[in-house]
Amino acid sequence: MPTEFDIQYALENTHVLYEPDRRIDTFGSTQFEFQIVSELMDAIDTVRVRIGRIEAQKPIILRADAGGVDFDFEGFSPKAEAFGQWLKDNVHNLALLRYGFTFSRVDVSEHLVHESMANVCGKLVEETRISGNPMRAVIQGVDDTWEISLLKFTVEMIEKSKSINEFDFKRRGLL
Repeated sequence: MPTEFDIQYALENTHVLYEPDRRIDTFGSTQFEFQIVSELMDAIDTVRVRIGRIEAQKPIILRADAGGVDFDFEGFSPKAEAFGQWLKDNVHNLALLRYGFTFSRVDVSEHLVHESMANVCGKLVEETRISGNPMRAVIQGVDDTWEISLLKFTVEMIEKSKSINEFDFKRRGLL
């Protein structure tokens, strides 16, 4: 189980070297391919490359007025809970987007490369550019906590997709 320090270290040392050209589709699921590159701590010039896929389900609109949004104020005073109820009662056009990801470990393979991290990263980025695959990401992460590196990537994709998804929903009159 990673400690808070491990999580913070992974977040600070995760870098998306090549970002997918595409974003999360508004009205359908989206599959991203990833290559996560991490340096082994106990071997010189040995890099692990994990390859896999992650699926983002289409964003779902949650509306306070339709009962789709529930506010959880655990640990707060009753005043905070009252504010949540007021928000649901008075802000009828409040809508949030919920994103979901499916990560399947069966789709992940890994192999070791006996080269420097810089060489491996450079080659993978160049291969991805040449392939023209608009759904592939190359991520430099931390070996022991590589899944946290992947989750950081998914959060960044949500942030970059949100305005596009909101625009699409508004254009269709759904928001």
